[in-house]
Amino acid sequence: MADQGKPLGNGPNQTGSDLRKPTSIEQSEQINAYAIDRLSQAFETSARRWELIVYPSLFAFIILAAYGFYLVFSLAKDVHYLAISVDSNMTVLASDMQSMSDNMGQMTANVRTMAVSVESMSRDVSTLEPMLTNLQQMDQSMQAMTNATHYMRNDVASMNQNIGHGIARPMSFFNRFMPW
Repeated sequence: MADQGKPLGNGPNQTGSDLRKPTSIEQSEQINAYAIDRLSQAFETSARRWELIVYPSLFAFIILAAYGFYLVFSLAKDVHYLAISVDSNMTVLASDMQSMSDNMGQMTANVRTMAVSVESMSRDVSTLEPMLTNLQQMDQSMQAMTNATHYMRNDVASMNQNIGHGIARPMSFFNRFMPW
């Protein structure tokens, strides 16, 4: 690379060895060297700027990756506990379902027994129908007796009135002679 402190061209700062006039090839090489030097300086400045962005971003990415790993690990652990809990609850549920199935079997047998009992009751009720006819006849007889008793009461009341008014005069005459 060329010296950065050396001026180009025929200026007053030229030394004795530089007194000769540079050729166009040397001049273009110096210009190219200067341009490459400026490019490298610009690249280094840009790289420093990028370092201010990239290194903190890389650090933040590492922290986020570690936190993500922690979250995934916690989730896997929670899913493991959930699977164990569901498995134990499923075992309990299966035993409860078996118990419920047994109870349903017993209930089916009881309903069958009830059906037989209801059928027997139906037959017993059919045998009670003649009794119902007899009860209806008894009811009619009781009504007839009630009517007859009512007529008897009316007749006794009428007789009481007839005796009371018709005998009252002779009895009052006899009552005078009675000592009591």
